[in-house]
Order: sequence, then C-alpha cells, then structure tokens
Amino acid sequence: MPVTKFHVRKGDKVMVLSGKYKGKKGKVVSTLPKANKVLVEGINIIKKHARPTQKVPQGGIREIEAPMHLSKVMLICPSCQQPSRIFRRALSDGKHVRGCKNCGELIDK
Repeated sequence: MPVTKFHVRKGDKVMVLSGKYKGKKGKVVSTLPKANKVLVEGINIIKKHARPTQKVPQGGIREIEAPMHLSKVMLICPSCQQPSRIFRRALSDGKHVRGCKNCGELIDK
C-alpha cells in the first residue's frame, strides 16, 4: 500500500467532516501514514475491555481514542480560524510549505 502525503501534521487543529463526531474540533495527537489514519484528541472514543494486570489491578472498561481516516478531517487554518483546503508551495530555499486556500497565508513558517 503506497504512503500518501498528509494534509495534516501532529499538533494541527482539525475539524471532523463526517460521522458521529461531525463538526467537532480537536488536535492531532499522532499520524499513522501506512494506514492513512490520524488520532485526534477527544474524538472517536471507543470502549476497550482491559484484563487486570500488575499496572492496572482492577481491569475494567477503558475509553480510548481510536484512529480515524485522513479523509474525514479538515485542517483549521491558524490565521483565519476556518476549516480549509491547503496548497503546497516550494520556497526559494527549497523548503516545501503548506498554505491556506481561504486566506492565502502560509501555515508552515
């Protein structure tokens, strides 16, 4: 499976476009490039049954964040605070940066 370029990175603020959490906003905790998924803080909460261990002697049901597909999230521009698509541009020094299509500002500086 080919690895695609992500339009979001760790630490970006994103908005969920579809599903149970549509319209919710959160911060990207991690990206999973091989699976084309992202882990967003406070979004896509699932219940996981945990067996008692030495670390967690009582066991029980834990609520954790599950990864969601990359296509379900949209980047929120730090300057205009709107969810927007991005463009990629190469600067004169050869560095590639992302920019907001709504306001035209560069996201990576």
